Amino acid sequence: MSLKSAPKPGQTDPSIIRNFCIIAHIDHGKSTLADRMLQLTGVVDERAARAQYLDRMDIERERGITIKSQAVRMPWTVPGGNEQGAEPGTYVLNMIDTPGHVDFTYEVSRSLEACEAAVLLVDAAQGIEAQTLANLYLAMGADLHIIPVLNKIDLPSANPEKYAAELAGLVGCEPEDVLQVSAKTGLGVEALLNEIVKQTPPPEGVADAPARALIFDSVYDTYRGVITYVRVVDGELTHRDRIKMMSTGATHELLELGVISPEQVKADKIGVGEVGYLITGVKDVRQSRVGDTVTTQHHGAEESLGGYKHPNPMVYAGLYPIDGDQFGDLREALEKLQLNDAALTYEPETSGALGFGFRCGFLGLLHMEITRDRLEREFDLDLISTAPNVVYEVQMEDGSEVVVTNPSEYPEGKIAEVREPVVKATILSPSDYIGTIMELCQQKRGSLQGMDYLSEDRVEMRYTLPMGEIVFDFFDQLKSRTKGYASLDYERSGEQAADLVKVDILLQGEPVDAFSAIVHREAAYGYGVMMAAKLKELIPRQQFEVPIQAAIGARVIARENIRAIRKDVLAKCYGGDISRKRKLLEKQKAGKKRMKNIGTVEVPPEAFVAALATSQPSTDKAGKK
Repeated sequence: MSLKSAPKPGQTDPSIIRNFCIIAHIDHGKSTLADRMLQLTGVVDERAARAQYLDRMDIERERGITIKSQAVRMPWTVPGGNEQGAEPGTYVLNMIDTPGHVDFTYEVSRSLEACEAAVLLVDAAQGIEAQTLANLYLAMGADLHIIPVLNKIDLPSANPEKYAAELAGLVGCEPEDVLQVSAKTGLGVEALLNEIVKQTPPPEGVADAPARALIFDSVYDTYRGVITYVRVVDGELTHRDRIKMMSTGATHELLELGVISPEQVKADKIGVGEVGYLITGVKDVRQSRVGDTVTTQHHGAEESLGGYKHPNPMVYAGLYPIDGDQFGDLREALEKLQLNDAALTYEPETSGALGFGFRCGFLGLLHMEITRDRLEREFDLDLISTAPNVVYEVQMEDGSEVVVTNPSEYPEGKIAEVREPVVKATILSPSDYIGTIMELCQQKRGSLQGMDYLSEDRVEMRYTLPMGEIVFDFFDQLKSRTKGYASLDYERSGEQAADLVKVDILLQGEPVDAFSAIVHREAAYGYGVMMAAKLKELIPRQQFEVPIQAAIGARVIARENIRAIRKDVLAKCYGGDISRKRKLLEKQKAGKKRMKNIGTVEVPPEAFVAALATSQPSTDKAGKK
């Protein structure tokens, strides 16, 4: 069925609109289910169809993960005499496909505000995962109707009865109410669409009130400027209206508006409950903030809609251009990327070793990796990123407090206490791996808060862990120790005092701020030995000997030497008195000493990239990586 058979945007009765999103853990089949819905509703024809249709970025397609939420409008006709009991007729479905990874939870929370229902998708072969629970609680917090669905029931390893009972216990319904589909084969997807029509409440809003629309996403287009995605709550927005952004007071003319189906389709107006896009031709990315309310300039609304709670960054890292001339390009790229990824924060900083760059805040390690990838691909930049770290609060003995987001900001002098951020982590795993998970969490200075069995062979473990310990390789180690079966979700839960020290790396007695790190005292020796050994391999030999030292304050805890490149000054001596040879060697030695006093160590960019790609050592006694 084509979009032409559905009511046109702006002329749609809100009672036939259904706004819903799909939430699930990574790899439980959200994007495949979205593909099948696009095909069944006819908005994508067979020739244009491809797997992960709504995943527009190359990174998403390569990694097989969703990074950006995508909204799409679909018509759906419910036939008469259907078993689901939905009223026959043609409906308009606005679907949002959301990411599954914990680092993109902010994308999910914004999508939930634009919907009335959420399809909770669970893999029938793997069951409920930690991030499934996190997304479910988000949806319940937003007061959405939950439609529980089991996917991949065609797999030989699927166990729909067991997981339907588990899901029903969680949502509070009967196991027979849990829908069973196979997104891959299309089995049960038609029945699911009918159920969405039946169970999703229509949007509520006042059609003749002043227009109010919530911005839930924005994107920058080189030719058309800022494209803003909105959900209309009250009134309507019309082509050529003058609109006003309520937080900044800026006014613009609406050059184009319409709906996404799944490509952009122009319309004359969009009304209550509809999800669409606005183009004003504005190139300034600061004019369209996520969470802002759009109204009309004349006879506009007085009161704005509730925006979004802005997320606090979990992990900080420095991003520096390898070529210093690209600093301006990096600033512009971050501005444009922040429009598309509102969870990203940044501020300028300088480093003695790396030059000018930006201190960026991310929601997690994957978020950091994806952001750097996007900056390099989409804006053609070459970047060095420093080792990720979290924010510490340092209390001095004189009562003053220092907030440290970068090891170079760590204060000198007498320190009374250092406080580090901690998180509440939820780990879901088969019960066979309880011992190995406990061992890992104890290594990472975690404390067990509680443990519950969801079923006879699946356990939920709740830990309090230091944030600094889990942002490095915790997730990788958890997956490898549990053969990929465990899943992790975490949220910030305050601070705690800890015995932390700053480890400086000195080259020829001079500290290199890019290699400094704040670590637990027990892990300091392991970090110092590892970095000194790594830099010895990476830094090319100079004309003079270069000592590499790791130090805590004035105390050196590890040392390596890079031997000098030496010319063979004895090559011309074929014999004769030993004193002649000794004289030549002493002369060379004095020259090397003088060179060492005035020489500087050149560290190539490749050495920074390779050295900073290292993981933090864990706090077990051996100081292993």
